[in-house]
Amino acid sequence: MPLPRTRGTALRQRLAELRGPDVPAKALDARALAALAANPGCRRRAILDGAGVNKATLAGALGSPSAFGQSQFALTRGNAFEAKVKADGGAELLRLVHEKLDRAAEPPADARVPDLTAIGPEGRTARTALALREATEARGAWTLLDHPMLALDVAGSPAFLEPDAVVVHPDGGWTVVEIKSFPMLDGSADPAKVGAAARQAAVYVLALEEVAARLAAADAPAPEVRHQVLLVCPKDFSNLPTASAVDVRKQRAVTARQLTRLTRIQDIADALPEGICFDPGRPAEELTAAVESVPATYAPECLAACELAFHCRERSRAAGAVTSLGRSVRAELGGLTTVPDVLAAARGETGDPEDPTVAALRRAAALRAEALGTMAFGAGPHGGQALGTEPAGAEASGAAACR
Repeated sequence: MPLPRTRGTALRQRLAELRGPDVPAKALDARALAALAANPGCRRRAILDGAGVNKATLAGALGSPSAFGQSQFALTRGNAFEAKVKADGGAELLRLVHEKLDRAAEPPADARVPDLTAIGPEGRTARTALALREATEARGAWTLLDHPMLALDVAGSPAFLEPDAVVVHPDGGWTVVEIKSFPMLDGSADPAKVGAAARQAAVYVLALEEVAARLAAADAPAPEVRHQVLLVCPKDFSNLPTASAVDVRKQRAVTARQLTRLTRIQDIADALPEGICFDPGRPAEELTAAVESVPATYAPECLAACELAFHCRERSRAAGAVTSLGRSVRAELGGLTTVPDVLAAARGETGDPEDPTVAALRRAAALRAEALGTMAFGAGPHGGQALGTEPAGAEASGAAACR
């Protein structure tokens, strides 16, 4: 008699069916998780990432290939730089940690580098937790965990994450280390790239905090996960490593709040029609229908974070969604969710004149019409009359109000 399936087993099987038979799962890394947390209302990305669908391959099959991602040259350069930083048992890396974050401690002369080899992500996660426990209990020594494996619950499904390194200090505190190949020029780096690295490191901090909570004993507090991470980059135009301490408390708080807002992957999967599959090998019409069966929340910021951004942008524009104009515009327009709705409200055809959003749209359209020397509105900013100019002029006035 077969054993009943647990809820977790059933979810994994359902996600495998959505991914497609014999299609390997793409791991959800911290970079993708940070992007997902930045757009928690997008169910499409949540289910695709939860199912391990390769969104770059999927975008190509949909006819909207994405240019998102790192070049092979950048990946090779990054791997070479990381190997240099971790050479000789991580001596240079630990020196930077000591210099930038823990000068009061003894210099890391003989650091421990435990073997984290295990079978499968679950095995590596358990081995990492054991190594962290042993290193924390061995007070007075430095420990370097090279590419540990951490697990973080994301919308009811585990995501396995692999930071570049985690350092355990002699006092038992834990520090996340991020190694990037972009340079620090005169002690500072590109703010946009530093911000992206901070958001990625904040995901690792959250995952480490879950490990620390599990290691807490009745007679001992949980180990401290430091909110200052170490960002290691090439110095100026050389290949020599330098580092900077980055406080990620703000990014950690934002990411934690956004992750709690994510709809559970189980709920999204249960709402999908039977037979839905995101296998890129399926016919284009069938694949498009499958993707469109899951609602998306597109915003221009998706272009820098999601492989499906071009496909979703095209659909969003075709539907006239105001999110295509940006989240700030969407927030200003309140309950008006499409451009036709906005234009109708600006013309006085729909909407409550006492609604502040509707009143602002009509006022903006009237001011623009007055500046252009046209009599677009006959009754002022709160009037209910329609525009008296040709449709093109009306649309231009409404579009200006949207901007």
